[in-house]
Amino acid sequence: MGSVVSESSLRLRGVLPFVLGRLVSVLGRSMLSIAIGWQLYERTGSALALGLVGLVQVLPVVGLVLISGDVADRFPRRSIGALTQLLQAAVAFSLALVSYTHAPVPIIYALLFVSGVATSFGSPAISALLPSMVSRERLAEVNAWSSTAFQLSATAGPALAGLLLAALGTATLLYLGTALAALGFAFILWRLPVPTLAPVSRPRTARDLRAGLRFVFRCPELLAAITLDLFAVLLGGASALMPIFAKDILHVGPRGLGWLLAAPSLGALLTAMVQTRLPPWRHAGRVLLFSVGGYGAATVGFGLSRSFALSLALLFLTGVFDALSVVIRRTLEQVVTPDRLRGRVGAVHHVFIGLSNELGEFESGASAALLGPIGSVLLGGTGTLLVVLFAAMRWPSLRAMRRLDQMQPQEALAEAVLGPEA
Repeated sequence: MGSVVSESSLRLRGVLPFVLGRLVSVLGRSMLSIAIGWQLYERTGSALALGLVGLVQVLPVVGLVLISGDVADRFPRRSIGALTQLLQAAVAFSLALVSYTHAPVPIIYALLFVSGVATSFGSPAISALLPSMVSRERLAEVNAWSSTAFQLSATAGPALAGLLLAALGTATLLYLGTALAALGFAFILWRLPVPTLAPVSRPRTARDLRAGLRFVFRCPELLAAITLDLFAVLLGGASALMPIFAKDILHVGPRGLGWLLAAPSLGALLTAMVQTRLPPWRHAGRVLLFSVGGYGAATVGFGLSRSFALSLALLFLTGVFDALSVVIRRTLEQVVTPDRLRGRVGAVHHVFIGLSNELGEFESGASAALLGPIGSVLLGGTGTLLVVLFAAMRWPSLRAMRRLDQMQPQEALAEAVLGPEA
């Protein structure tokens, strides 16, 4: 793959604050997720109440995808990101007040909907900041550091939230911690050294709003990468079935369940950290296909395993392969997308990922009801392998894709979907 990058990208101006801000933000969001689930189930005793949490947050993301992406390409992204983090902090403070006063449950869902609106506008704006801060040669390494921060927070957040809930017996302080985390990230975003977008003077048109969708569907490498991720998560994810495997198949109880849920995150965290020391892959397309295929194969192995140790190892590998694919996919999106379209393309990407997460849990539950948990996992892993085979045959340009840092923004494609004066 070439020589290892000699100097860490964390030393570049603004990168370390961004990574630390992302770490704090995801830590807060992880704690919020645990607090919401614990409080809702304690007050309602309903599994449906828990299922509605994801629904009310993903609806605004899907409904506002065209508008939020266009906003991220028309207005200062740093300001959008900071303002949406302030809105997330206000939501968390309000949830703390709801928890303290035992306000009606519908208020919780209303606040989560507002949080979804903030995510809809904030995610594409924040994701578009990094490419304007570092060179193409550094993007893969910076994305690996960002992924490391995400995995570290996603691993530590639930554990910390569980400890605090057990010690305090209330979710109020967890919400306050989430609010402080969002305020901290907002402050970091305000101070990031990012260039200002050129003002867009002409009025918005329907063509502008749909430009992100058209760009994704006309860029074969990007469409292939997003398709691989969408179906890998939709079909191959088995996290929703972990309680069944822990109790009825592997017979390891609640403590074993914790290890089963932690194993993928641990694999992803360690792999992301290793990737921060590696140069760009020479054959990025092949590595992406291999990583998604490995994810599917490890999922099939988990479905067949009756050994707790082997199951942990296979789940660890799913995290390893997932971390590889995430960094490649995210870097690919950033290098091929011209800056004037990054908000809209990022919004489309965020919707695909959000829908695959939400629908993936539903698919696991529905197929498990028909085929049993083992049949569901085997079907999902096999389906992922078939999608990899389809992608390799359908998009030969993905197989041929080499170093991402040598790829150029697709300006001609941007002009075709948006127009030269956009």
